[in-house]
Amino acid sequence: MQFQRYIFLSDVHIGAFSQKTNAKIEQDLISLINYCIDENIHINILGDLFDYWMEYPEKGFIPKLGKQILDAFEAYNKTIAPALFITGNHDNWTFGHFKERGFDIEPNFRLKEIRDKRLLLMHGDGVAANKIDFPRAAFHQLLRNDKFVNTYQKILPPEQGLKMMKLFSSVTRRKNNHNPEPLNRQAKKIFNRHNLDYIITGHDHVPRVETFTSGTYINLGTFFKHRTMALYNKGTVELVRWSADAKKFIPYSKAKQ
Repeated sequence: MQFQRYIFLSDVHIGAFSQKTNAKIEQDLISLINYCIDENIHINILGDLFDYWMEYPEKGFIPKLGKQILDAFEAYNKTIAPALFITGNHDNWTFGHFKERGFDIEPNFRLKEIRDKRLLLMHGDGVAANKIDFPRAAFHQLLRNDKFVNTYQKILPPEQGLKMMKLFSSVTRRKNNHNPEPLNRQAKKIFNRHNLDYIITGHDHVPRVETFTSGTYINLGTFFKHRTMALYNKGTVELVRWSADAKKFIPYSKAKQ
């Protein structure tokens, strides 16, 4: 199905902040979801919607996190079309619940063709595919390894296991990211090897547009802080900010002024 407009967002990190901050993030995101229902806009999530998400399928455990968000997305998925959800390094431990909510789940990357444009979509922490030379760091590979996950969940019960990963997540979120150069270099390398118009990622939390000879790299920044995302409209993709008060997208360059 082709839409006139598409949005791409990442790094919402619901659950990582105080109750008041989480509530405000959820409120603004729900307003965006409802807007996309009204305006028939396709939603693409490029990872780290939650922080931290860990299902325990053998124990029937689902995190008590973001229920209103998931309810809003479920309504969207049923009304418009399944939102694409490329899982990130903070919400990749899903074993069926997101799919039950109607999402189109992708644990790796997605090549999306919109009319005459070719877009490579991924979270930004690497991929598990030889065709895209961007291997995940060893630790991120471990966290997505089935044997490790099974062992971890056999040792630690759900509440304790989730608490441990949230603690680890908070440390890595403060220490990592905020350096645009690694992903800029990676995007340039991928453009040199593949026929693409756009590469879109999140992960390093720095919203920006980088133009290379072979294509344009867009980093989505964060929804939790910047409310930024990419908007496809009429053949071009631009970085915008969602204004929940005005119920509209604002070009990011203007939003910063």
